[in-house]
Amino acid sequence: MDIIKPQSPELLPVISPTSSEPFIWASQSPDGVGSLQDEPPVAPDQFIEGFETSRWEIWAYYTYYIGNAGLTLFQFAPTAFQNLLAQAAGESGLLRFAGSDRTVNSIVLLSNGISFSIQVVLFLVLGSFADFGTWRPYILIVHTVIGVAIGFGWLGVHTPEKWELAAGMYIVGLIVYQIAYTYWLAAFPALARNTPALREQAEKYNAGTISRETYDVVDSMKRNEICNMALYVSGIGELPVIAIAIGILYAINSNASEANNNWGLSVLMAWGSAVWLILAIPWFVLEKRRPGQPLPPGKNIVSAGLWQLRRAATKIWKLKQSLAYLIGFFFLGDSLNTTVTVVQTLQNEVQHYNTILLAELLLVSFVGQCVGMFVFMRVQNRWRISTKTMLNAVAVFIIILDCWGMIGVWTQTIGFHHSWEFWLYQVWYGVLVCPWYSYSQTMISEVTPRGKDFLFFSLFNIVGKASSFIGPYISSAIIDASPTHNNSAPFYFLTAVSIASFVVIYFFVDLAKSRQEQEKFLKEEYAARLVLLEH
Repeated sequence: MDIIKPQSPELLPVISPTSSEPFIWASQSPDGVGSLQDEPPVAPDQFIEGFETSRWEIWAYYTYYIGNAGLTLFQFAPTAFQNLLAQAAGESGLLRFAGSDRTVNSIVLLSNGISFSIQVVLFLVLGSFADFGTWRPYILIVHTVIGVAIGFGWLGVHTPEKWELAAGMYIVGLIVYQIAYTYWLAAFPALARNTPALREQAEKYNAGTISRETYDVVDSMKRNEICNMALYVSGIGELPVIAIAIGILYAINSNASEANNNWGLSVLMAWGSAVWLILAIPWFVLEKRRPGQPLPPGKNIVSAGLWQLRRAATKIWKLKQSLAYLIGFFFLGDSLNTTVTVVQTLQNEVQHYNTILLAELLLVSFVGQCVGMFVFMRVQNRWRISTKTMLNAVAVFIIILDCWGMIGVWTQTIGFHHSWEFWLYQVWYGVLVCPWYSYSQTMISEVTPRGKDFLFFSLFNIVGKASSFIGPYISSAIIDASPTHNNSAPFYFLTAVSIASFVVIYFFVDLAKSRQEQEKFLKEEYAARLVLLEH
């Protein structure tokens, strides 16, 4: 178990968004407290009047995720899409898609790959500009509105002859959902570092009463708190949303016929989209437009974005711990995303696309998520356990999940072949796997230099999306190559990938060294800005 004991970096960056020269470099004194020649130490985070994080702002941040927890475009849309494909394919089980005759599961996986490929390009473009100025909240607003519109659009797509239109809506829906999720998520480090608690720690640090180690521990725990609470609140908030959804399905008698079941899935997405829109509005209004990085001398927003992207691509190799986590994040994200997709396809086949049953399974999953996040938060806070250790624990539970699926290749006794296994899966996934979505993102903030949150979250999500389309492509090929088209065959690949990623994160990621590398990275950027200023 790793207890948080960060080591002091040699250099302390001071970031002031209102300054034309945003970095002041302080040397590290022997007692661990920074100094700038004979002046008092300066905290790494500067607090601007009017931008302190309020309680209302934090709760608006939490409630946004209740609506954007993936209930519509990430949960119900795959089922609705696969359902229409199965009906259109008929007894042959094959449809012409992307130039070949493919199985239903192969088409779903390939559609995921197409969607994730497009996301890579969009994240690359948006991420290079988002850390400058105050315009980045509009990325979230625009993609939220598009996502809500697609959710309502499913009301017109609920018959098998429209499966090709469903494919387009499914692909675009995944794109806007992931971008909205990422640019909401990337705001949490700034929220944490502008809280009154961090301001108090900064004042103590400036007064020389605490060390940089103490400041960094409080910073890390506050980021963990906000990210974990967002997932916890989301789980609680989803319970009444799903309960009402189940009531709606009974009201429209979705079990009465295949057509009613199709219609029920579309109604669920419209209901979830309405909730998403309503709960997004408080965050859109209450989020404080905190200034990002100042533009480098002589650069406009476009050229600054390209400049930053080029520097990140050429200099990120010096952030060795960040790169090590990037590799682990790539493989574990690949394994988990593809595992969820494969289990969903198996679940839909066993449960015969029953909409009410799907909603009830999700209800169990969200109850598990609430329980899991509560327990993980209590354990971490009680023993002050590091983000990395919590993430490693989740990785073990993901490996066990993949091993269970792999057993299903050899036997029909277990391995996601029976209805009871999917109820057990939802409990396991909710309690023990869902914390991945919090700790993996907090780990990104642990290895991200200050002021580079949106760029690095975009870069990590580019890698995450790359892994997400590589995994489905490989899994689709494995299924197609299997003589019996065994839908459990990808679990061989997924188990190996999960184990490999765990090894990388456990043995090759050191957060104390990462903080030192980040300080050096920021110092070199300051020098590059001075060069631009001189020219």
